[in-house]
Amino acid sequence: MTTAEEYLASCATRYYDKNGKPLTMERWSTLFEDGEYKIIRQEDVGDCFVSTVWLGLDHSFGSGQPILIFETMIFTDDDWSCTEMWRYSTVQEAIAGHEKAIKDLKEDKLFKDQE
Repeated sequence: MTTAEEYLASCATRYYDKNGKPLTMERWSTLFEDGEYKIIRQEDVGDCFVSTVWLGLDHSFGSGQPILIFETMIFTDDDWSCTEMWRYSTVQEAIAGHEKAIKDLKEDKLFKDQE
């Protein structure tokens, strides 16, 4: 079992740049406000909006897994609710994931279980 101290130590480095290099919270917040830095890809596909962004905050939260600092989300046009979401460790994975989401949307491979 992990103690609280061990968990906090594993989360000590939470912020990363696009290349996976550790950042201070102050530097992360500056980069996070920069839309050109943060946005990887965004596009409309039919009634959906697909957005892939750099989060910079490690969403693996010290689990021992690779850092997760990028995210692709699909939003519906009607109410902007998120319908699908994936997270990635590298910008290359994020771009590939974005392209797969676009392809799957165009080929009607998503949302089958929601009908």
